[in-house]
Order: sequence, then structure tokens, then C-alpha cells
Amino acid sequence: MLIDSTYLKSFASDNHAGVHPGILAAIAGANEGDAPAYGDDGWTAAFENKVKEVFGSGAEGFAVLNGAGANMVGLALMLGRFDAIICADSAHIATHEAGAAERLLGVKLLTAPTQNGDGKLRPEDITSRLDGIGNPHVSQPTVVSISQATELGTCYSPAEISALAETAHAAGLRLHLDGARLANAAAHFDCDLRAITADVGVDVFSFGGTKNGALAAEAVVVLDPTLTDAVPFLRRQSLQLASKMRFISVQLSALLTDDLWRRNAGHANEMAVRLAHGLAEVDGVSLAQPVQSNAVFVTLPAAVVEALQQRYLFHYWDEGAGMVRWMTAFDTTPEHVDGFLDDLRKAAAL
Repeated sequence: MLIDSTYLKSFASDNHAGVHPGILAAIAGANEGDAPAYGDDGWTAAFENKVKEVFGSGAEGFAVLNGAGANMVGLALMLGRFDAIICADSAHIATHEAGAAERLLGVKLLTAPTQNGDGKLRPEDITSRLDGIGNPHVSQPTVVSISQATELGTCYSPAEISALAETAHAAGLRLHLDGARLANAAAHFDCDLRAITADVGVDVFSFGGTKNGALAAEAVVVLDPTLTDAVPFLRRQSLQLASKMRFISVQLSALLTDDLWRRNAGHANEMAVRLAHGLAEVDGVSLAQPVQSNAVFVTLPAAVVEALQQRYLFHYWDEGAGMVRWMTAFDTTPEHVDGFLDDLRKAAAL
């Protein structure tokens, strides 16, 4: 659906936002002269060095084109033909990637319902799915995958990730993290990116740029040194190797320079909190999840939804429960939020 004069603003997805001016400038800066293709350029080398600076000297970063591709490359590094992935039943790889893990990787997803419907795995969710290890009749759990932030906008704390990593590693499994909104989680905890990845036992993760101000840029970051040699081949095989890689790499470098990732994600989070706080004044509207990132999940009457959707773009998350999701982004302004809240109050009063 086009965002045109019909809508005042989209609160449907942070993917709807434009590109941060600093990232556009970085792309323009890389558009000078010729450069070797497929990542053999100075901009990609600079990005790879930046990954080591941010995540530790043992981290290896690989630029890719999109989040689903980052997940498939990262997961493929750790999986065999008869293996399985333990994940939450709401995980992006289970609900919004059109069966890519099953189709492209040929593995089984062992999904787990999460406590209180918050989208977060607990250590016991891992151990409850380990009974089939060694049984040739059963797909073998090999990887635990979590989303940060989760599909419900909640965030795993460093301690929670560490506990999951400890449980997974004790069982001989590796821990994968889908970091499409990793920056929002780090901004929520006011920590650096390393504190919720390398420092807490994650083996492979994706670093999302597109939802945080980039044009189209994601990365696979590998922390387990035994896995890195396969990445160039899997990235190519998975159609995630860009010929003009410099334009992807330079976006990621820009995000990782001078904490642009934090400023963008922190602002988006602040706008979500501003929106959530404004709901306290509106009858019949309630938060369905705590606001820990740039997502606001609420339940409200269908008539209110219908009225708001005449002016704003957003979608139901669970229509049966009357739950919608509102997303903010790096370019959401206080005026956008306040105007939306004014219209929400009017719709709720009808």
C-alpha cells in the first residue's frame, strides 16, 4: 500500500521510514570512482574492521542484503541435514519468513510457547526439547535461535541471554540471535552492542541496519571462530553477496560510527514510550506488552481501529484479540506522536 496524502503518518513498521541523512551521505561518499566488486573494496574492509572494534577482535562481520538472508546464512553455518532449531513460536523465522528455514535449510523448527506470551524463550524451553538427542527417529536440536528485540517488542537482558547460552552450550547446542532490532534492545538497556552479544555467549547473530535508518543493509556477525571459513561460500550460495558491496558495507560502517545506531534506535524507543504514556489518558485502550523497544502493542475497540486507519497506516497483530502494533522509527517526531494521540482520543470518544 502506498503511503500518500491519504495518510498522515505510518505507524505500521520501521521499514516504512526513509534513510537517515548521514547514511545517504555515506552512500554518496562511496559513489566516487571505481572499486573492486563482491566486497574486495576498501569500504567493506573498513566495515569488517569496525565489527572487530565494536564486538571484539574475534568477531567477523559479513555484509548481506536483508534480514531473512542474514538469518539463513547465519543459521546455515551451524546446521546439518537432519538438525532442528529451537525457537519461540512467535519468532520471525517461524512466522514471517515464509518457511525459509524449512525450505532453504531443510531443518525442523521446534517451537515453544512463551510465558505470558512475551515472545521470550527461557532455559527450560530449551531443556524441554532435548529428549530426542541421539534418537535417529528425531530431528536433532542443534541451534537455539532468539530474536532481539522479540516479535512482541520485548527485549532479552544480558543476564537472560547468558542463561540461554549457558543452557544451550551445556547441551552441545549453539546460540543464534536474530538482531533485526538489536540496536533498539541495546538502547533500551543503555548498554553497548557487545554486552548483549559477544559478552554473553552468542555464537552467531545478525545486525540489523534497515530498520534503523539504513537503505538496505544487514550483517552476519560470527563469534565462533570455527564457523567463519564457510561464510563466504554460504553467503554466495544464498544470493546474499552483492556485486557492489561497498554501498552495503558503507551503510553498516556509518551506523557503527560515533554511535549513530544508538541515536537512531534510542530516538525510536523514546517515541514509542511517549506514545505509550499518552495511552493512559484514553479510555478503552490498554497496553498488551511492556514497551521496551520501538513497538507498542495495544488492545482497543474495532471501531477505534477503523477510525484511525482512515488517517494512519498500521495493522492488526491479532484481530481476534483486538490487538494492533504501532511502530516508531528514527524519523518519528514528537509532533507525529502527539497528533496521533489526539486523533486516538477523538476516535475513542465517539
